[in-house]
This record gives sequence, structure tokens and C-alpha cells, in this order.
Amino acid sequence: MRILLSNDDGYFAPGLQALAAALSQVGKVTVVAPERDRSGASNSLTLDRPLSLRKAASGFHYVNGTPTDCVHLAVTGMLDELPDMVVSGINHGANMGDDTIYSGTVAAATEGFLLGVPAIAISLVAKGASDFSGAARIARELVERFQRDPVKVPTLLNVNVPDLPFEQIKGIQVTRLGKRHKAEPVIKTTNPRNDTVYWIGAAGAAQDAGEGTDFHAVANGYASITPLQIDLTHQGQITTVRDWLGK
Repeated sequence: MRILLSNDDGYFAPGLQALAAALSQVGKVTVVAPERDRSGASNSLTLDRPLSLRKAASGFHYVNGTPTDCVHLAVTGMLDELPDMVVSGINHGANMGDDTIYSGTVAAATEGFLLGVPAIAISLVAKGASDFSGAARIARELVERFQRDPVKVPTLLNVNVPDLPFEQIKGIQVTRLGKRHKAEPVIKTTNPRNDTVYWIGAAGAAQDAGEGTDFHAVANGYASITPLQIDLTHQGQITTVRDWLGK
């Protein structure tokens, strides 16, 4: 099995190292990740300059671009054969609810999905120093399950794992995305030159975190798996907009 790994925390991130170690037990792993932290890059592609592909002492490849660049470059130009799966992560921090819109972790998996490759994004719901072994074990088991019994439809899975030892994770729940409150206000401050600068505020707390959501599953000790789709069409408003235009 050929597995392409990427992330948005950078090729040096401990979550990526843990993921590569776990999935090397399942198949042939190739890592192509950003040269620096590109969290929040979403699905951006670099179109205004060429990209460089280099190889670190670890054997990981890194690109001076976004997570989407990494997967696109690997699948369409670097690899001799299409990978059997793209896995992105392990992100250090949650990618639940509205986070998926901004997440570079999810974006890397999405690019694989758009290029016709089954894909998984996996994140550890943690803030401080963390143990990635539980999330790495979940990732390995999902890839092994896919290897034994591939999903018969195009697949993009968003996985969030609580920051617990594997033995304490209660299981896996298939969920829908919850929803956050709006983000906290930007933080206004001054730099050493006395210029006014702004930091983007933290993500808001969960607003829709009821049973069946990714927030609820993780809060109760379960790994959450949410199948995602890319069609942004609001089907319920097609008729409304037609009527509004008189069409």
C-alpha cells in the first residue's frame, strides 16, 4: 500500500513523525510537508512563484508552500504512481466544526480527495505538550481497515482524537460537524517601532456541541470521524434564488 503523508504544522512536527512511524507498519510511506508551520492556510495554492522540493535528513520531503501545494505537487509531479491513500496530520490541535474551513490539515487531505485519492485528516484535540501515540494508533487502524475493506465511494474523512492514552479512548463515533461561536476579537497591540499590529483572535467556544457532533464525541472520550464533501451548493436555496430573480 502506497501512503502519502502531509500536514500543516511543518515537516519537523512531532505529530507527523508519529504518524509516519505508525503507518510505516502498514505500507510504503512518502512524506511531503510544508517547510514551516502553515496552520490556517486552508486550500490555498501557490500560483505566483515556483515551488522547491527538498529532502531532509529524516527522509521527509518538504516544500516552500502550503499543505495543498505539497499534496498537489506530490500526486501530479513527484510520485511515479498514484498513492492508495493520502493521510494528513497528526495536527496538534482540534479541527472540528468550523475549523475545517480554515484548516491546512483538512486542506491537504481535501487535495488528495479532489485528485481522486481516498484521504484522511487526523487531529489531536490538545493544546499543550501531548502524546500522539493514541492518535497514531487510531490512524493506523483506519488505514488497515481501508486496506482490508476499501470504502466503495470517494472518501474524505475528518478524524479528531481526544488527548488520551489509546487504552482510555472509548471507541470511535461517526459524527457530523458541530458549530463554533464566532471567533474572539482580534488582539490589538504595538510592535517595538510603535506601529499598531493585530493578532487574529482565538476560535470561539462550541455553540452546537450536542450529541452526534464531533465536539460531543471528543468531549466524551471518543475519537470522532466525520465524512466530508466538497459540494458547496446550497441546494435548499436553488428555488428561492430562482424565484427572487424571477427565473
